[in-house]
Amino acid sequence: MLPRWRKNIARLFLIPQRYVLGIMGLLAVCNAYTMRVCLNLAVTQMVNNTKGDEEQHFDPNACPDDSEYFTNGTVSSRPYAIFDWSESTQGLILSGFYYGYAITHVPGGYLAERYGGKWTLGIGLLSTAIFTLLTPVVVKAGGATWLFILRVLQGMGEGPTMPALMIVLARWVPPHERSRQGALVFGGAQIGNIFGSFMSGFLMAGDGDWANVFYFFGCFGILWFLAWSILCYSTPNTHPYISEEELKYLNETVTSADTKSVRDPVPWKAIVRSVPVWALLFAAVGHDWGYYTMVTDLPKYMTDVLKFNIAATGTLTAIPYLAMWISSFIFGWVCDVCVKRDWHTIKTGRIIHTTIAATGPAICIILASYAGCDRFAAVAYFIASMALMGGFYSGMKVNALDLAPNYAGSLTAMINGTSTISGIITPYLIGLLTPDSTLAQWRIAFWVCFAVLVGTNVVYIFWADGKQQWWDDVRQYGYPEDWKHGQLKMANQDKEKNKEKEAKNSTK
Repeated sequence: MLPRWRKNIARLFLIPQRYVLGIMGLLAVCNAYTMRVCLNLAVTQMVNNTKGDEEQHFDPNACPDDSEYFTNGTVSSRPYAIFDWSESTQGLILSGFYYGYAITHVPGGYLAERYGGKWTLGIGLLSTAIFTLLTPVVVKAGGATWLFILRVLQGMGEGPTMPALMIVLARWVPPHERSRQGALVFGGAQIGNIFGSFMSGFLMAGDGDWANVFYFFGCFGILWFLAWSILCYSTPNTHPYISEEELKYLNETVTSADTKSVRDPVPWKAIVRSVPVWALLFAAVGHDWGYYTMVTDLPKYMTDVLKFNIAATGTLTAIPYLAMWISSFIFGWVCDVCVKRDWHTIKTGRIIHTTIAATGPAICIILASYAGCDRFAAVAYFIASMALMGGFYSGMKVNALDLAPNYAGSLTAMINGTSTISGIITPYLIGLLTPDSTLAQWRIAFWVCFAVLVGTNVVYIFWADGKQQWWDDVRQYGYPEDWKHGQLKMANQDKEKNKEKEAKNSTK
């Protein structure tokens, strides 16, 4: 029986605590992505791109600067553009976040498994919020070098976000509610991109100070942490004011609601030798390459090539993410219906939707670059590109659950952490390929993106799988005949337990 005070507090909530957790998880992902993308727009107003006559690069394909039309007759003077950074330096700064993000994925998953997802996720995002709040002070004191280091630290804070959330959801959400809760929580990524892009453009419109962007999102992150600390807990059994009915329901329906049971070790020896895992990794690298190209560098393309002012750039950059968010639900519904009616297998569905999410955007960004200065056509192609990319949620994004439902958190951490190499490479590479930020130079960068998206998708088509792998449950499936790499630890544990039982029986 729950104490009376816990019952009284539980009555104050109109919705169950697992849905409170879902809403706070959505805000966590939204918060993470706003702090990630705000620099992408801010850097366009931090850097003074004006050059002397002797350095001016003539671009015969340059788009006309229609700033006056988009700012109601006033030309932006950009009074806060105080830094003289090259395109390659800007690319290196933008990639700094992903250095830190990549190295804390797997450790973050381990900490969340051992100490609970609440504080692993909460403290990580709190540190990112504090670093975001300090960005204007740090960059003005130390320039590009200090900003790069700060972005690495911000990435380290966000690295545990997805693994910790997966673990928390696994311990709170019944299996038959996971699709809805997953769509709710992870949809926060696109909401964060939309909100971050729009608010960044709004805060810097009319010669607004770029520092306001970091102050705003840093404070937003701290407020989220305070709410998360009060409202959310790692497991239902540690929640101080969950209702008695909901606690009983979750303990009966969620197998991992109680974390006291000892888990088998992750079978890394078999995972790294699994062909479907490598196919999934290739697909993840390709997706992230295209996605990070859009997230990180689309604002620069809008500003430098298409010559939109910062307010228009913020709004137009947000629209593609809105399209991706909406299309992800449509693709997910279509895939579920087709599988349920046996129109195709899970494997075929994953391949179809991953292919749509790779080749569709690859074609659209090339068409956007060849649209030249036709702003309407270019923006339309970018919107179509991100809308088609929404298919990845019902494709490769959930494929880890197909391959290894028992180790989905560890496999997701490994795949996401490794594929983040795309976020490290793409901003810096695009900075090298576009030293003068001309349309022709950007076209080359988009062709590289096309090659990566299509090439990695071909690998996925040939070697993807949609079935649970043998190493995810050796007790049920046993070892394949060609396995010559020794016993997995969990199998050895079973043998030791059997020996102990035999020893006890012999002494009776």
